[in-house]
Amino acid sequence: MRKSKIKGKSHSMRPVESGAPKWVKATSDEVESLIIEFAKKGIPPSQIGVILRDQYGIPLAKQITGKKVCETLSEKNLAPDIPEDLFNLIKHASRIRRHLEEHPKDMSSKRGLQLLESKINRLAKYYTSVGKLPHDWKYSPEKASILAR
Repeated sequence: MRKSKIKGKSHSMRPVESGAPKWVKATSDEVESLIIEFAKKGIPPSQIGVILRDQYGIPLAKQITGKKVCETLSEKNLAPDIPEDLFNLIKHASRIRRHLEEHPKDMSSKRGLQLLESKINRLAKYYTSVGKLPHDWKYSPEKASILAR
């Protein structure tokens, strides 16, 4: 959320391409079966994309299958209950809470926890409005410590 740190406009961008690259030999069914196989092993969606890119030479699953990795997983009921970015923030907050139990006078970590929890609440508000989370879903530190394990 620190926009003041971003300088210049030279950021990497994906090339605009409607279909799969010509050098990718994998079919749509093969890519979907790989995604499902990795999800059953417990690999999160972002890691699935990295594995497909690095080991199988598939730059984007959406170019080949026409669907994002999470869409493919939700069709097969393998998508995570909580979106991955929110889950990672919750895990980070529980680690900071554990740190603050041992070091209660660490005020910079306490401030970081406040900022992190406000980010969690903003993201949860967005996901409830979009419908990815139930409308009665609330973040609580007790629930977070259970989720992060």
